[in-house]
Amino acid sequence: MQALAPIVIIPARLRSTRLPGKPLADIDGRPMIVHVWERACAAALGPVVVATDSPEIARAIESVGGHAALTRDAHVCGSDRIGEALRALDPQGRHGAAVNLQGDQPLLADGALEAALALLDDPAVDIGTLACPARAEDAGDPNAVKLVGAPLAPGRVRALYFTRAPAPHGDGPRLKHIGVYAFRRAALERFVSLPPSPLELREGLEQLRALEAGMRIDAALLDKGAPSVDTERDLTALRAAACEQDPK
Repeated sequence: MQALAPIVIIPARLRSTRLPGKPLADIDGRPMIVHVWERACAAALGPVVVATDSPEIARAIESVGGHAALTRDAHVCGSDRIGEALRALDPQGRHGAAVNLQGDQPLLADGALEAALALLDDPAVDIGTLACPARAEDAGDPNAVKLVGAPLAPGRVRALYFTRAPAPHGDGPRLKHIGVYAFRRAALERFVSLPPSPLELREGLEQLRALEAGMRIDAALLDKGAPSVDTERDLTALRAAACEQDPK
């Protein structure tokens, strides 16, 4: 991992389709994006930057001593945004890996980013990500993305597909995807050079662009996931979870 000199980049935009303004949503007295930035800094993998099209988000991060990079607003997905930011931040190519931590993961478990990045120790892996056991109620929830994978070793699967539908069919456990991507630098550069793929557009899932292009994605399995934010109901639940973790 150290040879890759990773950088963590958090993509954030105000104009979320399902929950506009969510990076600045208040959680326990601070904007959500600040909580995510703090989780990334605590992992101590390397520099942490928030890539955003919003001066308001940039100011929120800079007010706590963080670094924000302003990007164009017209990006199909977060990984396209971090690709733009990385080219501007590191034109010399010093960072051999970039970790995309999505900005709606303020309660991500300790060690989660490290687990995704460690998958790049295998030279056959282009992108490392995370998953956890899905709950029964996740099956019919399109906001809970399911990972269909082939087991490789205890705690590790190779991703075959990602979907918002209940999958795989039949009885048995399912895996819920967690929004972290550890990109090998060459894989990110290839990803952002590609147009959005048909399945990516159909499912609204950026990782399908990589799979359709033949890239390999492996996932480290966590015991459980942390709440992410896609809807107002998610935000309410996350605020309650944050209060439980940090009671006044």
